[in-house]
Amino acid sequence: MIIRLFELTDYDAVFQLWQKTPGLGLSRIDDSRAGIEKFLKRNPTTSFVAEDPDQGIVGAILCGHDGRRALVHHTCVDQRFLRRGIGEKLVSAVVEALRKEGINKAALVVFTGNDRGNRFWEKMGFTLREDLYHRNLELIDQNKE
Repeated sequence: MIIRLFELTDYDAVFQLWQKTPGLGLSRIDDSRAGIEKFLKRNPTTSFVAEDPDQGIVGAILCGHDGRRALVHHTCVDQRFLRRGIGEKLVSAVVEALRKEGINKAALVVFTGNDRGNRFWEKMGFTLREDLYHRNLELIDQNKE
């Protein structure tokens, strides 16, 4: 298994994997090829894929930061490859990359009903913050794009 930087040429394979991953929400705009291209240009060293020599891409993790804090997105592993440590390796690659860039804290959002995802992130050391609300503001009308 090879863990390497996520490149735009990986987009189609990763998008197919995202679509097959239970508990992962996708945005028509942000997760489009153009949206991911923009993300990877801004964050060229903190997103990774897991590539099996025979099966191709079987895992992915997006991570970006603002110079202070990081936000992890869309971590997934092909259902056929679960329980092989791939998710842990992807998270480790992100943590190492963030440390090299001097980032001291990472956060993520997981749907409350995503039990498998929540168990994974707890196992990886991400604590549940019960003192915060996560809020969004849509800046564009996604129905018009």
